[in-house]
Amino acid sequence: MDQGAETTAAPGSWAEVLWAFLRLGLTSFGGPVAHIGYFRQALVVKRRWLSEAAFADLVALCQFLPGPASSQVGFAIGLMRAGPLGALAAFIGFTLPSALLMTAFALGAASLGGAVGAGLSHGLKLVAVAVVAQALMGMARSLTPDARRAGIAVLALVVVTLAPPAWAQIEAIAGGVLAGLALCRTTAETRPEVLAPLVPQLAGLAALGLFLALLIGAPLLAQAAGSRPLAEFAAVYRSGALVFGGGHVVLPLLKDAVVSPGFVDPGRFLAGYGAAQAVPGPLFSFGAYLGAIMGGPQHGLAGAALGLAALFLPGMLILLAALPFWGALRRRPAAQAAMVGANAAVVGILAGALYDPVWTSAVLDRGDFAAAAAGFVLLTGFRAPPLVVVVLGAAFGIFRALHHI
Repeated sequence: MDQGAETTAAPGSWAEVLWAFLRLGLTSFGGPVAHIGYFRQALVVKRRWLSEAAFADLVALCQFLPGPASSQVGFAIGLMRAGPLGALAAFIGFTLPSALLMTAFALGAASLGGAVGAGLSHGLKLVAVAVVAQALMGMARSLTPDARRAGIAVLALVVVTLAPPAWAQIEAIAGGVLAGLALCRTTAETRPEVLAPLVPQLAGLAALGLFLALLIGAPLLAQAAGSRPLAEFAAVYRSGALVFGGGHVVLPLLKDAVVSPGFVDPGRFLAGYGAAQAVPGPLFSFGAYLGAIMGGPQHGLAGAALGLAALFLPGMLILLAALPFWGALRRRPAAQAAMVGANAAVVGILAGALYDPVWTSAVLDRGDFAAAAAGFVLLTGFRAPPLVVVVLGAAFGIFRALHHI
């Protein structure tokens, strides 16, 4: 084993992993980038569960793959620390608090009616405008720093704006991969392998097989059986399988997956996304909210569990599939160039989502524009915590609704 991959403490138990990640799940606000910082401080600096080099290699791998990067990093650290049970404990500890909060919001929001409910929903939509705009600005700076990658982002924006929505996201990402292969090979950076394999190759291939079987087979089975719950699972799973570039990119993917077919009302969709900014832990806990409000016999708590599993599962399967082969893959310039192009494309995808559905559904007059702009400035200029913006946005929406202004 490479020395950089060794942990600096003896292997531990799943119980200590659960406790450490439960604390992180209760306190980690600020999105995936902030979560990585929390993980480093708690698990590398304080507990010394793994080295800086091993942690950096895990972060690089999870940013390379589709899925929720911070949750994937936590899952892999749990695997390193306490084996498969440790991986499961890390996932549960980090995800459970936000999943419960989002499920409670889904069930409680349904009972809110009249002006208060309408105002709360609209205020959270305005929060979503500010949050997505902030995410777009940050991603554009890091993922499209030159003309070639900016051009790929614009091309992806055109595709998602003009192409039929059913395949627009896939076409944009595929176009980004091809453009990256053609234009971005000089951006590839090769580093020596640090992370030792955590998963046997046979297990990795089995995970890849299951990932593909669910991605391809679930929609076909849902259509053949005429099952709405299975169709909803397949739609959310596909979104989780295609999320490159961070948690906020799941917004346009989920919008096409659950709003366009009529599984979820667009207003409730955006209200839930706004509320997700107020809770700690992974943004993918939004899946619990969606599962809880989608129709059919599986709604409520069972639906929340189904939605959560559908959104997280593909990212964890692809992580398990990649772990045995990561060292060799990362040294290939073609693979690095393809991911550079895909990451540039997600900037365009997020820009398209900022316009539709986020802007078109939330900003209805000058007052809404002013509120959304104020939230954006609070996030970017004053570095206000997202929770503060959520509270102010919700209060603004309720105030306007009660006073009819």
